[in-house]
Amino acid sequence: MDSLLRVEQVTKVFGRRSERALKMLAQGFGKDEILRETGATVGVHSASFTVNRGEIFVIMGLSGSGKSTLIRCINRLIEPSAGRVFLGDQDVTAADERALREIRRRRMSMVFQRFALFPHLNVAENVAYGLRVRGVPPSERRRRAMEILERVGLARWADAPIQRLSGGMQQRVGLGRAIVTDPEILLMDEPFSALDPLIRRDMQDELLRLQSDLKKTIVFITHDLDEALKLGDRVAVMKDGVIHQIGAPEEILQEPATDYVAEFVRGVSPQHVLTARHIMQTPGALVKVKDGPRVALREMEAEGLSSAFVVDEAGRLVGLVLADDAVRAISEGRRNLREIAVKDSPRVAPDTLMDDLLPIAAEARYPIAVVDDDGRLLGIIARVHVLSGLVAHRREPADGRKPGEGA
Repeated sequence: MDSLLRVEQVTKVFGRRSERALKMLAQGFGKDEILRETGATVGVHSASFTVNRGEIFVIMGLSGSGKSTLIRCINRLIEPSAGRVFLGDQDVTAADERALREIRRRRMSMVFQRFALFPHLNVAENVAYGLRVRGVPPSERRRRAMEILERVGLARWADAPIQRLSGGMQQRVGLGRAIVTDPEILLMDEPFSALDPLIRRDMQDELLRLQSDLKKTIVFITHDLDEALKLGDRVAVMKDGVIHQIGAPEEILQEPATDYVAEFVRGVSPQHVLTARHIMQTPGALVKVKDGPRVALREMEAEGLSSAFVVDEAGRLVGLVLADDAVRAISEGRRNLREIAVKDSPRVAPDTLMDDLLPIAAEARYPIAVVDDDGRLLGIIARVHVLSGLVAHRREPADGRKPGEGA
């Protein structure tokens, strides 16, 4: 992986006796002991992680866990007491005031919880503010601001006063302002937590949509586990200034590294995390489109199934042939599987969440095909596995039937 951000042993201690507190930390004393002895508060203790290019890296924790302190140490809105932060090959912690200003202007952007928009500027001017600071000419600022407003669905509000926008719309403006300068990394400190639940979910979807287009590198802070699992490519779980675990959402759920993480994720439904890729199986019966109905029927008989998936020479899904249709085609002397294949059987992408598979499975009459962007068949999902919530990684259903049978 190509890492963009490296955080190495970053520690932040608040208080006048921070040096003494740092020595106590090195000696193994805990946060509470240090507070009693020195009056200093440990905000972050020895945090280390990397963030890969194009990744959404979520730092999650409850209030007081140190997550917001940590993200502010990355761009030095809060000065770390110890440790180093690298953006590519540049040591952010060693940058002088001028170099740090350039990093913030050109390489990092930040989105705050409370929007931080300028009430005296209209929507487009708010979005373009970072370009204005860079000295970009007005016409170019306007053009680029309008491009971003189109992306976030606010183009028709470009000249409106910022006060006319709802909370969700204002947060879209804040997001637009952060990405208009095309930063290498985007820091987002609980950006959606002040929004109503429905608007919050909309903003999460909006961020994922933008990410699919822009492939930004994002560090995202949240106290909401569901939000972390939905957005994060990887998640870091924090408590009392310490990172307890870093891993993919599925790993956090299925293999908690500490008792705290296990307790934190207890009761979370894997349907919010697992995707079609996690539960798909190899088709029990699979034929090439050139094979013909007799081969298809023989394959179904050998596997004990009543249907077979059909692919072309490149592995792209053509459709699903049913046993009855194959028998009928043989009796009529027809040989073209493409003509008899069911074309409207359900298809999903491998990253489709279980939550999104449920309504598809409820309506589907056939197994669900998992296909890539080029239409190649990657695997199948029996309806019963979705509807019954059997989301464990298994090669066969519990009753011993082949994948897809009875679906």
